[in-house]
Amino acid sequence: MSDEEIKIHRGLNNVYFDRTKTTYINGKEGVLEYRGYNIHDLAEKSSFEEVSYLLLYGKLPTKNELHAFNISLKESREIPSQVIDIIKSIKDSHPMDVLRTAVSALSAFDEEAYDKSYDATMRKGIRLTSQVPTIVMAHNSIRNGKDPVDPSKELSHAANFIYMLDGEIPSDSTASLMDKDFIVHADHGSNASAFAARVCAGTQADLHSAITTGISVLSGPSHGGAAENVMKMVKEVGSPENAKDYVKNLQKSGERVMGFGHRVYKAEDPRAAQLQEGVKFLSQEKGDPSWYEILVAVMEAMKPYQRRGIHANVDFFAGVIYHLLGIPTDLFVPIFAVGRIPGWTIQVLEQYKNNILLRPLLSYTGEHQQEYIPIENRK
Repeated sequence: MSDEEIKIHRGLNNVYFDRTKTTYINGKEGVLEYRGYNIHDLAEKSSFEEVSYLLLYGKLPTKNELHAFNISLKESREIPSQVIDIIKSIKDSHPMDVLRTAVSALSAFDEEAYDKSYDATMRKGIRLTSQVPTIVMAHNSIRNGKDPVDPSKELSHAANFIYMLDGEIPSDSTASLMDKDFIVHADHGSNASAFAARVCAGTQADLHSAITTGISVLSGPSHGGAAENVMKMVKEVGSPENAKDYVKNLQKSGERVMGFGHRVYKAEDPRAAQLQEGVKFLSQEKGDPSWYEILVAVMEAMKPYQRRGIHANVDFFAGVIYHLLGIPTDLFVPIFAVGRIPGWTIQVLEQYKNNILLRPLLSYTGEHQQEYIPIENRK
């Protein structure tokens, strides 16, 4: 095939490689749906546990189904002591490196690790959904010279996550905001980490391998690191009155304003809208409204760029929420992973169901028919 006949889709942009019944995204209209349910309805009326069930099983649970699902999640929160020992041995590593290593290690202690049946993969996905928060917070305690806080078997998924930060039960409003954050991060179509997990699953690798792959890809700053960079930006801005000049200077130098723009959304990111009010409320609850005021000022300064399809994305608000909750900056990306396990799991299950090895092509542009020169004759 000649170069003229080959069409290159850089970044696989606008390429559909399969069909899904899980997540619908309309970037032009700013719509996100899980299993046909609008993200606004789910974030405002549901819980992370209920949304996880919806993603995994394809329907909203009954009371009895949700009760049984919650029991499964709560009973799976502990991690083996051997994995704690591994975390201790690498405690000075970045939290994403620790998370990647620990999730991989968990497979050695899971009796169903290599069982790729639907039921076994579902059970492993539920276990990992519960174990990943424990890994993140156990490492945070260990690196600070403390014993890990044992996970609660009573609290909700979101409340337990915050509880393991310092052993204090969070307020209902704080737990609710963390719950909403997990919901809006639960799945997002074929982004880089989900696609990588599906590529891994396409080789018929097991779920732990696929989730480890997803975590590895998420660790890249172009995918999961925006929330952390937003917090750095907000600190640099310092006060609302500095926002306009700060944005103007970034634009002049050709640099990006962190937390704005998205590969898919050319309208408002619906996930961002769900977190904005949360930042406002939490800022007031913590008696520190300046963070929210800076975000509003930056948004105002960025209004002229909306006509180019550049809007605030979910990371713009998430970073400040985490900061106000007292969560260290380098845990922002692991939090993304905490919420995303159900999404990665169902993506893997979809790949298994209609599996084909994902093997795109590269168009070769190098030399041909070169003559081999013995090493003694090379210059």
